Amino acid sequence: MAVSMSQADVQMQQKEEGEDDDRSISRSDSGSGEDSLDRLLRHRCPLTPSLSPRKRTTSQSKTEPPLLRTNKRTIYTAGRPPWYNVTGTTFKEAFVIGLCGGSASGKTTVANKIIEALDVPWVVLLSMDSFYKILSKEAQELAARNEYNFDHPDAFDFELLVTVLRKLKKGKSIKVPVYDFTTHSRRKEWKTVYGANVVIFEGILAFANKELLKLLDMKVFVDTDSDIRLVRRLKRDIMERGRDITGVIKQYNKFVKPAFEQYIEPTVQVADIVVPRGGENFVALDLIVQHVHSQLEKREITVRSALASAHQGQPLPETLSVLESTPQVRGMHTIIRNKDTNRDEFIFYSKRLMRLLIEHALSFLPLKPVSVETPQGTV
Repeated sequence: MAVSMSQADVQMQQKEEGEDDDRSISRSDSGSGEDSLDRLLRHRCPLTPSLSPRKRTTSQSKTEPPLLRTNKRTIYTAGRPPWYNVTGTTFKEAFVIGLCGGSASGKTTVANKIIEALDVPWVVLLSMDSFYKILSKEAQELAARNEYNFDHPDAFDFELLVTVLRKLKKGKSIKVPVYDFTTHSRRKEWKTVYGANVVIFEGILAFANKELLKLLDMKVFVDTDSDIRLVRRLKRDIMERGRDITGVIKQYNKFVKPAFEQYIEPTVQVADIVVPRGGENFVALDLIVQHVHSQLEKREITVRSALASAHQGQPLPETLSVLESTPQVRGMHTIIRNKDTNRDEFIFYSKRLMRLLIEHALSFLPLKPVSVETPQGTV
C-alpha cells in the first residue's frame, strides 16, 4: 500500500508540473507577431510528430488530365484551338480574370469556384507558381535552407509570363513550364495549353507588373486574415511539400510577411473587386460570375455576326462539299434545332446526322480497286 501511494504521489506531482508548464507556455504564447511565433516554435517543436516522406508537388500547370468535372458539365481546363477568320486572325480575345492575394489566401479555391459557377466548356487556369525563375546552384542551396525569397518580384520570370498570357488572350496555343517545389526547379516537360473563352490567372504578384495589368479584363483581390493564411501555409508546406515547421516559420517571418506588406497588399488599390474570406464569400463570387457572363454574351454576339458574314462576297472554297439537303437531313436538322427536343432525341438524331456527314466525307478518299479471294474461292 505504501508503494502504491508513493507512485500515486509521483504521478500527481508530474501531472501538476505538466500543467504548470502548459500554463507557462500558454501565457508566453499569448503575444503576437514574430516573438510569439518564435516562442511557439521553441515550445511546440518537440511535440511535432515525425514527418512522412516528401511528396512530389508541382505548380498548377502540372501534366495531368485537363478536366474539371462539375454537377452540370465537364470543363476542359487546357483550353481549345481557337476559331480563325479568313485572314488567319482569331475572332475574339479571351476574357482574362486576374486573382491576386497573399500566400495561402485561397486564390486557387476562388478560381475553381468561379470556373464551376461560370459553366462554360472551355477555360484556362494559369498559376503564377509556374513561372519561378530557374535558380542558380547558389540560389538552390539558399532555397534548401529556406533562405531564398520566393515572394520577391525578382523571383518570377515576368517576361515569359507576359508572353504566355498575351498569347493565351489571343487564343493561341502555348507551352507552360511546370515548377517542382520539392527540387526548386522546372521540370523538363512543359504543358501545352490553348486559348479559351475565359482565362483565370492567379498569383501572389498578379498585379505587380504593369504589362500584366494591361492584359487583365477583371482584377480580383482575395483578402484573407493573416492568421488563417499562416495556418494554411503551415499545413500545406508541411503536409504537401515536405517542409519542416522550423523552416516554414522562419521563411514566413523573414520573407513571406514582409513581401506581403511591401508588394502584395498595396496592389489592392488596382483591384476591381475585393473578396473578403476567399472562397466562402458566395455573394462576391456570384457578382463576379454575373459580370463575366454579361461580357461573354456581348463577345459571343460579335463572334456569331463575324462568322455569319465571313463568306459574304467571297467564292466558296473548291475543297468544300455540302451534304445534299434531302428530306431526311432537313428533318433531322429540324428536330435538333427545336428548343423543345428532349436530350435523348437530340443525341440520337445528332449522331445520325454526324454519321451521314462522315460517310459523305469518306467518299472523297482515294480508292484503288483490289480483288480479294475469299476462303470459298469467290472473288
